[in-house]
Amino acid sequence: MSSAPRCPHCRHFVYLDTLVCPECEAELGYHLPSRQFFGLRTGRATIAEETWYTCSNRGWGCNWLVREDEGSGRCFSCRLTRTAPDHSDTIAMEKLAKTEEAKRRLVVQLADLGLPIVSWAEAPGGLGFDLLSSISLGRPVTIGHANGIITLDLAENLDDRREALRVKLGEPYRTMLGHLRHEVGHYYQNVLITDEATWAQCRELFGDERASYRDALSRHYSLGAPAGWQSDFISEYATMHPWEDFAETFAHYLHITGTLQTAAAIGIHLDADVTSMRDTDVVPRGSYAREPVQLLLADWEWMSQAFNRINRSMGFSDLYPFDLVAPVRRKLGFIHQLVSHAPLTTEEQFALATPTDTERA
Repeated sequence: MSSAPRCPHCRHFVYLDTLVCPECEAELGYHLPSRQFFGLRTGRATIAEETWYTCSNRGWGCNWLVREDEGSGRCFSCRLTRTAPDHSDTIAMEKLAKTEEAKRRLVVQLADLGLPIVSWAEAPGGLGFDLLSSISLGRPVTIGHANGIITLDLAENLDDRREALRVKLGEPYRTMLGHLRHEVGHYYQNVLITDEATWAQCRELFGDERASYRDALSRHYSLGAPAGWQSDFISEYATMHPWEDFAETFAHYLHITGTLQTAAAIGIHLDADVTSMRDTDVVPRGSYAREPVQLLLADWEWMSQAFNRINRSMGFSDLYPFDLVAPVRRKLGFIHQLVSHAPLTTEEQFALATPTDTERA
Protein backbone atom coordinates (compact mmCIF):
# COMPACT_ATOMS: atom_id res chain seq x y z
CA MET A 1 0.00 0.00 0.00
CA SER A 2 2.38 2.70 -1.26
CA SER A 3 -0.32 5.39 -1.28
CA ALA A 4 -3.64 5.92 0.44
CA PRO A 5 -6.45 3.99 -1.29
CA ARG A 6 -8.71 6.08 -3.50
CA CYS A 7 -11.92 5.62 -5.42
CA PRO A 8 -10.97 4.88 -9.05
CA HIS A 9 -13.85 7.07 -10.29
CA CYS A 10 -13.64 10.31 -8.30
CA ARG A 11 -10.24 9.86 -6.56
CA HIS A 12 -11.82 10.41 -3.15
CA PHE A 13 -9.93 8.84 -0.26
CA VAL A 14 -11.45 5.56 0.91
CA TYR A 15 -10.66 3.11 3.70
CA LEU A 16 -9.48 -0.46 3.30
CA ASP A 17 -12.94 -1.69 4.30
CA THR A 18 -14.92 0.63 1.99
CA LEU A 19 -17.69 -1.04 -0.02
CA VAL A 20 -19.21 2.09 -1.59
CA CYS A 21 -17.41 5.38 -2.23
CA PRO A 22 -18.86 7.96 0.20
CA GLU A 23 -18.39 10.71 -2.41
CA CYS A 24 -19.64 9.33 -5.75
CA GLU A 25 -21.43 6.21 -4.42
CA ALA A 26 -19.61 3.89 -6.81
CA GLU A 27 -19.51 0.26 -5.73
CA LEU A 28 -15.92 -0.75 -5.10
CA GLY A 29 -13.92 -3.95 -4.81
CA TYR A 30 -10.42 -4.35 -3.40
CA HIS A 31 -7.80 -6.11 -5.52
CA LEU A 32 -5.06 -7.50 -3.28
CA PRO A 33 -2.28 -8.04 -5.87
CA SER A 34 -2.31 -4.36 -6.91
CA ARG A 35 -3.47 -3.02 -3.49
CA GLN A 36 -6.05 -0.93 -5.33
CA PHE A 37 -9.78 -0.45 -5.58
CA PHE A 38 -11.75 -1.09 -8.76
CA GLY A 39 -15.19 0.04 -9.77
CA LEU A 40 -17.73 -2.76 -10.13
CA ARG A 41 -20.17 -3.40 -12.93
CA THR A 42 -22.83 -5.95 -11.96
CA GLY A 43 -20.57 -7.28 -9.23
CA ARG A 44 -17.48 -7.79 -11.34
CA ALA A 45 -14.39 -6.04 -12.65
CA THR A 46 -12.02 -6.76 -15.53
CA ILE A 47 -8.40 -6.69 -14.37
CA ALA A 48 -5.47 -7.56 -16.65
CA GLU A 49 -7.92 -9.19 -19.06
CA GLU A 50 -9.31 -11.41 -16.31
CA THR A 51 -12.72 -11.27 -14.67
CA TRP A 52 -12.81 -10.72 -10.94
CA TYR A 53 -15.98 -11.04 -8.87
CA THR A 54 -17.01 -9.79 -5.47
CA CYS A 55 -16.27 -12.16 -2.60
CA SER A 56 -19.24 -14.29 -1.60
CA ASN A 57 -18.89 -12.84 1.91
CA ARG A 58 -19.54 -9.27 0.72
CA GLY A 59 -22.84 -9.32 2.59
CA TRP A 60 -20.80 -9.63 5.78
CA GLY A 61 -18.56 -6.71 4.87
CA CYS A 62 -15.80 -8.28 2.77
CA ASN A 63 -14.96 -5.90 -0.09
CA TRP A 64 -12.27 -8.04 -1.72
CA LEU A 65 -12.37 -9.46 -5.22
CA VAL A 66 -11.87 -13.07 -6.22
CA ARG A 67 -10.57 -14.19 -9.59
CA GLU A 68 -13.03 -16.01 -11.85
CA ASP A 69 -11.07 -19.26 -12.00
CA GLU A 70 -10.60 -19.59 -8.24
CA GLY A 71 -13.97 -21.28 -8.03
CA SER A 72 -14.90 -21.14 -4.36
CA GLY A 73 -16.36 -17.64 -4.56
CA ARG A 74 -14.38 -16.56 -1.51
CA CYS A 75 -11.45 -14.17 -1.67
CA PHE A 76 -7.87 -14.95 -0.65
CA SER A 77 -8.34 -13.66 2.90
CA CYS A 78 -11.64 -15.43 3.50
CA ARG A 79 -10.17 -18.71 2.25
CA LEU A 80 -7.53 -18.51 4.97
CA THR A 81 -10.34 -19.02 7.50
CA ARG A 82 -10.54 -22.73 8.21
CA THR A 83 -13.32 -22.68 10.81
CA ALA A 84 -16.06 -20.11 11.39
CA PRO A 85 -19.51 -20.01 13.03
CA ASP A 86 -22.55 -21.19 11.15
CA HIS A 87 -24.25 -18.36 9.26
CA SER A 88 -27.41 -18.98 11.28
CA ASP A 89 -25.56 -17.73 14.38
CA THR A 90 -26.12 -14.06 13.59
CA ILE A 91 -24.54 -12.74 16.78
CA ALA A 92 -21.33 -14.68 16.19
CA MET A 93 -21.38 -13.71 12.51
CA GLU A 94 -21.43 -10.01 13.44
CA LYS A 95 -18.29 -10.55 15.50
CA LEU A 96 -16.81 -12.65 12.71
CA ALA A 97 -17.25 -9.74 10.29
CA LYS A 98 -15.20 -7.47 12.58
CA THR A 99 -12.52 -10.12 12.99
CA GLU A 100 -12.33 -10.72 9.25
CA GLU A 101 -11.90 -6.97 8.74
CA ALA A 102 -8.88 -7.02 11.05
CA LYS A 103 -7.56 -10.14 9.32
CA ARG A 104 -7.79 -8.48 5.90
CA ARG A 105 -5.73 -5.58 7.23
CA LEU A 106 -3.17 -8.07 8.49
CA VAL A 107 -3.01 -9.89 5.14
CA VAL A 108 -2.50 -6.60 3.27
CA GLN A 109 0.39 -5.73 5.56
CA LEU A 110 1.99 -9.16 5.21
CA ALA A 111 1.71 -8.84 1.44
CA ASP A 112 3.20 -5.33 1.54
CA LEU A 113 6.16 -6.66 3.51
CA GLY A 114 6.67 -9.38 0.90
CA LEU A 115 6.19 -12.18 3.41
CA PRO A 116 5.14 -15.58 2.07
CA ILE A 117 1.46 -16.35 2.70
CA VAL A 118 0.90 -20.05 2.15
CA SER A 119 -2.63 -21.20 2.96
CA TRP A 120 -3.40 -24.15 5.21
CA ALA A 121 -5.30 -25.62 2.24
CA GLU A 122 -2.18 -25.53 0.05
CA ALA A 123 0.44 -27.07 2.32
CA PRO A 124 0.77 -28.77 5.72
CA GLY A 125 1.62 -26.14 8.31
CA GLY A 126 0.25 -23.36 6.10
CA LEU A 127 -1.44 -20.29 7.56
CA GLY A 128 -5.05 -20.68 8.61
CA PHE A 129 -7.55 -19.30 11.09
CA ASP A 130 -10.07 -20.99 13.36
CA LEU A 131 -12.46 -18.20 14.37
CA LEU A 132 -14.62 -19.47 17.22
CA SER A 133 -17.07 -17.88 19.64
CA SER A 134 -16.83 -18.81 23.31
CA ILE A 135 -20.31 -17.34 23.79
CA SER A 136 -21.90 -19.53 21.12
CA LEU A 137 -19.92 -22.62 22.15
CA GLY A 138 -20.60 -22.12 25.84
CA ARG A 139 -16.98 -22.85 26.71
CA PRO A 140 -13.70 -20.94 26.74
CA VAL A 141 -11.73 -20.54 23.52
CA THR A 142 -7.97 -20.46 23.94
CA ILE A 143 -6.33 -17.89 21.69
CA GLY A 144 -3.15 -19.31 20.23
CA HIS A 145 -1.15 -20.78 17.36
CA ALA A 146 -0.33 -24.38 16.49
CA ASN A 147 1.23 -25.67 13.25
CA GLY A 148 0.16 -22.65 11.21
CA ILE A 149 -3.40 -22.46 12.57
CA ILE A 150 -4.32 -19.36 14.57
CA THR A 151 -7.30 -19.70 16.91
CA LEU A 152 -9.17 -16.59 18.02
CA ASP A 153 -12.19 -15.98 20.25
CA LEU A 154 -14.73 -13.81 18.44
CA ALA A 155 -16.06 -12.68 21.82
CA GLU A 156 -12.98 -10.45 22.06
CA ASN A 157 -14.80 -8.12 19.69
CA LEU A 158 -17.16 -7.25 22.54
CA ASP A 159 -15.64 -4.03 23.85
CA ASP A 160 -16.63 -4.54 27.48
CA ARG A 161 -15.32 -8.11 27.52
CA ARG A 162 -12.01 -7.21 25.88
CA GLU A 163 -11.54 -4.20 28.16
CA ALA A 164 -12.24 -6.32 31.25
CA LEU A 165 -9.59 -8.80 30.15
CA ARG A 166 -7.14 -6.00 29.39
CA VAL A 167 -7.54 -4.58 32.90
CA LYS A 168 -7.44 -8.01 34.55
CA LEU A 169 -4.20 -8.90 32.76
CA GLY A 170 -2.66 -5.46 33.25
CA GLU A 171 -2.19 -4.86 29.54
CA PRO A 172 -1.85 -1.33 28.12
CA TYR A 173 -3.14 -2.47 24.72
CA ARG A 174 -5.53 -5.23 23.60
CA THR A 175 -7.22 -5.37 20.20
CA MET A 176 -8.20 -8.05 17.72
CA LEU A 177 -5.59 -6.77 15.27
CA GLY A 178 -3.05 -6.99 18.07
CA HIS A 179 -3.98 -10.64 18.67
CA LEU A 180 -3.60 -11.38 14.97
CA ARG A 181 -0.21 -9.70 14.74
CA HIS A 182 1.04 -11.54 17.81
CA GLU A 183 -0.14 -14.98 16.73
CA VAL A 184 1.17 -14.59 13.20
CA GLY A 185 4.54 -13.87 14.79
CA HIS A 186 4.59 -17.47 16.05
CA TYR A 187 3.89 -18.64 12.50
CA TYR A 188 6.64 -16.56 10.89
CA GLN A 189 9.26 -17.49 13.48
CA ASN A 190 9.24 -20.99 12.02
CA VAL A 191 8.83 -19.81 8.42
CA LEU A 192 11.61 -17.21 8.38
CA ILE A 193 14.22 -18.96 10.53
CA THR A 194 15.45 -21.87 8.48
CA ASP A 195 19.05 -22.55 9.51
CA GLU A 196 20.95 -23.21 12.72
CA ALA A 197 23.04 -20.04 12.49
CA THR A 198 19.92 -17.86 12.46
CA TRP A 199 18.33 -19.91 15.25
CA ALA A 200 21.49 -19.29 17.28
CA GLN A 201 21.12 -15.53 16.76
CA CYS A 202 17.48 -15.77 17.74
CA ARG A 203 18.26 -17.69 20.95
CA GLU A 204 20.95 -15.20 21.91
CA LEU A 205 18.37 -12.40 21.82
CA PHE A 206 15.15 -14.09 22.91
CA GLY A 207 16.30 -17.17 24.82
CA ASP A 208 16.06 -20.88 24.05
CA GLU A 209 12.62 -21.69 22.65
CA ARG A 210 13.19 -25.36 23.48
CA ALA A 211 12.58 -24.64 27.18
CA SER A 212 9.36 -26.16 28.57
CA TYR A 213 6.42 -24.00 27.54
CA ARG A 214 4.10 -25.68 30.06
CA ASP A 215 6.45 -24.88 32.94
CA ALA A 216 6.87 -21.31 31.71
CA LEU A 217 3.10 -20.86 31.47
CA SER A 218 2.56 -22.15 35.00
CA ARG A 219 5.34 -19.97 36.38
CA HIS A 220 4.07 -16.85 34.63
CA TYR A 221 0.50 -17.14 35.87
CA SER A 222 1.53 -18.07 39.41
CA LEU A 223 4.42 -15.65 39.92
CA GLY A 224 3.94 -13.01 37.22
CA ALA A 225 6.68 -11.19 35.36
CA PRO A 226 10.11 -10.92 37.03
CA ALA A 227 11.05 -7.69 38.75
CA GLY A 228 12.67 -5.19 36.41
CA TRP A 229 11.27 -6.83 33.28
CA GLN A 230 10.93 -3.42 31.63
CA SER A 231 14.69 -3.26 31.06
CA ASP A 232 14.67 -6.21 28.63
CA PHE A 233 11.16 -6.85 27.32
CA ILE A 234 8.42 -5.04 25.41
CA SER A 235 5.66 -6.39 27.68
CA GLU A 236 5.05 -8.56 30.73
CA TYR A 237 3.69 -11.34 28.53
CA ALA A 238 6.94 -11.36 26.56
CA THR A 239 8.77 -12.49 29.71
CA MET A 240 6.87 -15.78 29.88
CA HIS A 241 8.78 -17.79 27.26
CA PRO A 242 11.13 -17.10 24.32
CA TRP A 243 8.30 -17.96 21.91
CA GLU A 244 6.14 -15.23 23.44
CA ASP A 245 8.99 -12.73 23.46
CA PHE A 246 9.50 -13.26 19.74
CA ALA A 247 5.76 -13.08 18.97
CA GLU A 248 5.27 -9.94 21.07
CA THR A 249 8.25 -8.25 19.41
CA PHE A 250 7.06 -9.34 15.96
CA ALA A 251 3.63 -7.84 16.71
CA HIS A 252 5.26 -4.55 17.65
CA TYR A 253 7.28 -4.61 14.45
CA LEU A 254 3.97 -4.86 12.58
CA HIS A 255 2.42 -2.11 14.74
CA ILE A 256 5.33 0.21 13.97
CA THR A 257 5.73 -0.48 10.25
CA GLY A 258 1.98 -0.51 9.65
CA THR A 259 1.41 2.84 11.34
CA LEU A 260 4.39 4.48 9.65
CA GLN A 261 3.21 3.16 6.29
CA THR A 262 -0.22 4.70 6.83
CA ALA A 263 1.38 7.99 7.85
CA ALA A 264 3.47 7.93 4.68
CA ALA A 265 0.46 7.07 2.52
CA ILE A 266 -1.53 10.10 3.68
CA GLY A 267 1.45 12.47 3.66
CA ILE A 268 2.01 13.03 7.38
CA HIS A 269 5.48 14.28 8.33
CA LEU A 270 7.07 16.36 11.08
CA ASP A 271 9.03 19.52 10.32
CA ALA A 272 12.54 19.72 11.74
CA ASP A 273 11.60 23.09 13.26
CA VAL A 274 8.94 21.37 15.33
CA THR A 275 11.03 18.43 16.50
CA SER A 276 13.92 20.82 17.28
CA MET A 277 16.27 17.92 18.03
CA ARG A 278 16.63 16.75 14.42
CA ASP A 279 18.27 18.57 11.55
CA THR A 280 15.92 17.03 8.99
CA ASP A 281 12.19 16.53 8.71
CA VAL A 282 10.73 13.25 9.94
CA VAL A 283 9.25 11.76 6.78
CA PRO A 284 7.77 8.27 7.23
CA ARG A 285 8.37 5.81 4.39
CA GLY A 286 6.03 3.34 2.79
CA SER A 287 8.71 0.68 3.13
CA TYR A 288 11.81 0.37 5.29
CA ALA A 289 12.94 -2.91 3.72
CA ARG A 290 16.13 -1.35 2.35
CA GLU A 291 16.70 0.95 5.30
CA PRO A 292 18.55 0.24 8.55
CA VAL A 293 16.39 -0.49 11.56
CA GLN A 294 17.89 2.59 13.23
CA LEU A 295 16.07 4.84 10.75
CA LEU A 296 12.82 2.93 11.24
CA LEU A 297 13.01 3.31 15.01
CA ALA A 298 14.14 6.94 14.88
CA ASP A 299 11.17 7.86 12.69
CA TRP A 300 8.87 5.90 14.98
CA GLU A 301 10.19 7.60 18.10
CA TRP A 302 9.12 10.99 16.80
CA MET A 303 5.92 9.91 15.08
CA SER A 304 4.68 7.90 18.07
CA GLN A 305 5.20 10.91 20.32
CA ALA A 306 3.14 13.00 17.91
CA PHE A 307 0.36 10.38 17.76
CA ASN A 308 0.34 10.11 21.56
CA ARG A 309 -0.14 13.86 21.83
CA ILE A 310 -3.02 13.75 19.36
CA ASN A 311 -4.70 10.98 21.34
CA ARG A 312 -4.29 12.90 24.59
CA SER A 313 -5.85 15.97 23.00
CA MET A 314 -9.00 13.88 22.52
CA GLY A 315 -8.91 12.45 26.02
CA PHE A 316 -7.71 9.01 24.94
CA SER A 317 -4.82 6.95 26.24
CA ASP A 318 -1.56 7.00 24.31
CA LEU A 319 -1.68 5.35 20.90
CA TYR A 320 1.64 3.62 21.63
CA PRO A 321 2.25 3.34 25.39
CA PHE A 322 5.46 1.32 25.15
CA ASP A 323 9.13 2.04 25.80
CA LEU A 324 11.61 0.66 23.27
CA VAL A 325 14.64 0.03 25.48
CA ALA A 326 17.96 -1.04 23.95
CA PRO A 327 17.44 -4.85 24.23
CA VAL A 328 14.01 -4.52 22.61
CA ARG A 329 15.53 -2.44 19.82
CA ARG A 330 18.06 -5.19 19.16
CA LYS A 331 15.25 -7.73 18.99
CA LEU A 332 13.34 -5.51 16.58
CA GLY A 333 16.53 -5.24 14.53
CA PHE A 334 16.71 -9.02 14.27
CA ILE A 335 13.10 -9.21 13.10
CA HIS A 336 13.72 -6.37 10.65
CA GLN A 337 16.61 -8.40 9.23
CA LEU A 338 14.41 -11.50 8.87
CA VAL A 339 11.58 -9.61 7.19
CA SER A 340 13.86 -7.57 4.92
CA HIS A 341 15.53 -10.72 3.60
CA ALA A 342 12.22 -12.45 2.96
CA PRO A 343 10.46 -10.21 0.41
CA LEU A 344 8.65 -11.79 -2.48
CA THR A 345 7.38 -9.72 -5.38
CA THR A 346 3.67 -9.41 -5.95
CA GLU A 347 4.04 -11.68 -8.97
CA GLU A 348 5.74 -14.31 -6.83
CA GLN A 349 3.07 -14.03 -4.16
CA PHE A 350 0.06 -14.10 -6.41
CA ALA A 351 1.35 -14.89 -9.93
CA LEU A 352 -0.86 -12.21 -11.44
CA ALA A 353 -0.25 -9.43 -13.93
CA THR A 354 -0.42 -5.84 -12.75
CA PRO A 355 -3.51 -4.06 -14.15
CA THR A 356 -3.26 -1.03 -16.38
CA ASP A 357 -4.50 2.41 -15.38
CA THR A 358 -7.51 2.18 -17.71
CA GLU A 359 -8.58 -1.10 -16.13
CA ARG A 360 -8.57 0.47 -12.66
CA ALA A 361 -11.38 2.83 -13.65
